[in-house]
Amino acid sequence: MEANAIAKHVRMSPSKIRPVADAIRGKKIEKAYITLRNLNKRAAEFLLKTVNSAVANLQDQDPVARLDEMIIKEIRIDEGTTLKRWQPRAMGRATPIRKRSSHISVVVSTEETEAD
Repeated sequence: MEANAIAKHVRMSPSKIRPVADAIRGKKIEKAYITLRNLNKRAAEFLLKTVNSAVANLQDQDPVARLDEMIIKEIRIDEGTTLKRWQPRAMGRATPIRKRSSHISVVVSTEETEAD
């Protein structure tokens, strides 16, 4: 059984979230929780909330699903919308500032296929 969760418009660039997502991809949920709680990255907070939501969705669909049997089957960080701003510079010029956002997709499964 599978369940997914999506966090959209997370105000952090995908390049900053992807290394944290790579650290938990394919792991069991308990190990992923430990990893995310001990990482000193702001992206870990967003990923922890999304993984918690996916686990809650799976437990809602299948009440007998146990936490120690769940794995992160798929985790994907996509680029969201970009806010475009302008920064004034010397001699009357301006340079663009791109404030990027991300979409985080997590799929949690109970099948023991390629677990850590």
